[in-house]
Amino acid sequence: MDRREMLAAIASLGMSTLSTTAGAVPRSDGTRPAIFDPRSFGAVGDGRTKDTKSVQRAIDVCTAAGGGIVYLGPGTYLCGTVVLKSNVTLYLEAGAMLLGSGDIKDYQPGHLIYASGAQNVGLAGPGKIDGQGSAFWVHIERPAVSEDKLWSDAIHLDWTHTANHPSPMIEFEGCTDVRISDVFLCNAPGWTLRPFNCDRVQIRGIVIKNPIYSPNSDGIDPTGCQDVVISDCIIDTGDDAICLKSESLNGTPTRLSRNIVVTNCILTGCCNGFKFGTPTYGGFENITFSNSVIYSDDVPLPSRVIAGIQLSAVDGGWVDGVVISGIQMRRVRAPICLRRGTRHTDNVTPQNGMRGIVIDGLHATDAILTSSITGLPGLHVEDVRLSDIRIATVMSGKPEWVSHPVPEVAPDYPQSRMFGWLPASGLYVRHVHSLSMRDVSFSTPVEEWRPTLVFDDVQDLRCSGLQSTPAIKGEPMLQMGDVNGAWLSDTKAPQGARALLKLKSSKDILVSGCDLRGCAAVAEGDADGIRGEYNMLGKP
Repeated sequence: MDRREMLAAIASLGMSTLSTTAGAVPRSDGTRPAIFDPRSFGAVGDGRTKDTKSVQRAIDVCTAAGGGIVYLGPGTYLCGTVVLKSNVTLYLEAGAMLLGSGDIKDYQPGHLIYASGAQNVGLAGPGKIDGQGSAFWVHIERPAVSEDKLWSDAIHLDWTHTANHPSPMIEFEGCTDVRISDVFLCNAPGWTLRPFNCDRVQIRGIVIKNPIYSPNSDGIDPTGCQDVVISDCIIDTGDDAICLKSESLNGTPTRLSRNIVVTNCILTGCCNGFKFGTPTYGGFENITFSNSVIYSDDVPLPSRVIAGIQLSAVDGGWVDGVVISGIQMRRVRAPICLRRGTRHTDNVTPQNGMRGIVIDGLHATDAILTSSITGLPGLHVEDVRLSDIRIATVMSGKPEWVSHPVPEVAPDYPQSRMFGWLPASGLYVRHVHSLSMRDVSFSTPVEEWRPTLVFDDVQDLRCSGLQSTPAIKGEPMLQMGDVNGAWLSDTKAPQGARALLKLKSSKDILVSGCDLRGCAAVAEGDADGIRGEYNMLGKP
C-alpha cells in the first residue's frame, strides 16, 4: 500500500462503518481489510484506561490478514509495550497520542514500541508518542559546579533513572524495510529511537522533543544498520541527537554500520549533535552527513551542545569513509572532535582505526572549546581532509594554557572536553597521518594568548589558505612539534605575529606562496627543518 492509498483509506474511515468483529474498513473493491482500529477491539483512548491489549490485538489481526494500517484516531491511548509485526504500519492521526505507562511492569520487553525480525513495518502520521519519562527520572543532589568549570558540565548530570526504565522507547531489532515518518516523539525515559541490526531504514520528517535535562535521552541511535536514510528531522534532546553505534545485543554478532545518509536535519541538546559511538566495537563505512544545523540557544554553558561532530573509534572497531558537508553551527562548545583511542581492547578488529574523513563547508560561530583530531602513539588517525571551514570562538585562552601539557588518556570516554583546556585556540592535532586543510579560517577574542593551530606528531601535512586573527604577544599562528613532511601555502600570517610558524623537532617543512607581511619572521624555534620558497612575499 503506497502513501496515497493509505491516506485515501484513512479518509474513508469517516464514511465507513467499522466492523466490530474484524475491526477493519474494507477497501472499495471488497478485498481484504486494510485499516484496523483498536477501538473496535476495546480501546478507550481516554488516557486513563490501559489500551495495550486492544492496540496489540489490532496489530495481530492486521498482520494475520496480510497487513495494513493500525489506525489510532484522536484520543490518548495509555499503553505498555506494543509489538509491531510484519506488513503493519501504526498510524497516529492528528490529535492521537500513544502515552507510555508509568509502571515498569507494563513493559515486556523494556520498550514502548518494539519490533523484532519484522519486514515492511513502520510508524507514521502527525500524532504523538509520549514516553512519560518523568515517571522514571530521579533528581540528583550534587555539589554546585564552580563558574570556571561550567564549560565542562552538562545539565543532564543533575538527573538519573530509576533502577528499571523502558529504553530505548522505540526499538526495531533485526527488521527489514523499516519506515518511520512524521510522528512526534517526546519525553523518552531513556534513548528515544533505536534501529538495531536493521536493513533498509527510512526515517523522515519526525520530531523528537525531550527536556534538556533528561538523562541519557539520545534522539536516534542506529546500531549495526545498513542502507539507512535519516532526513528532514528536528531533534531537541538531553543527550546525543543522532548517534551511530556498533555493539552486540543479547549475544548477536557486532554488525557493520554501512551506507548511511543523514541530511536536512536540525539538531540540539546538551551532548553531541552528530556522533559515532560509543560503543564502537565494529565498523562504520560509507556514511554522509549533510545540509544540517546544529545549535544551542543562548543558554548557560551546561545546556549547550558539547561537540557538533564527534567521531570516535575507541573500542577496537573502525571508521572508514565519512563525508560531512554543508553544516551550520551556533553556540556549540566544540565544533569538531575526532578521536581514536583504546577504551576497550578485548576484541580489536584487523581494520581497527579511523581513516577517510572529509569535512567540507562547515561554519561555526560562538564556539567555546578547541576542535581536535587526536589518535595515540602508534595508532594514528589517517587521511583527514578539511576544507571551506570557518570557526569563530568566543572564549579566550589564558597565557598558561600555551604550554599546557596534554595527557594521552587512551582509555577515557571520547569527548571534546576530555583533555581540558588545549594549547591551541582553533584546532589541536596529535598523532595524525595525512591531514589536508584548505581554506580554513579561525577567529578568536582579542584576549587570546594561544596559537591558533598546534600539530604534534603529524606526518604528511598539507595546509593551504589558512587564516586567523592574531594572538597576544605575537604568538605564531601555527605550532609544529615532531611534524614530518608538511607543505604550507597561500597562508596569511596574522598582523603583529613574531613568526608564522613555531617549530620543534620537525623536518621537511615547505613554506611557499604565503603572505608574511604581518609577521617578523617565517619561523621561530627549531627552524632547521624549513626548506623551499618562503621568501615569495616580502621576507628575505
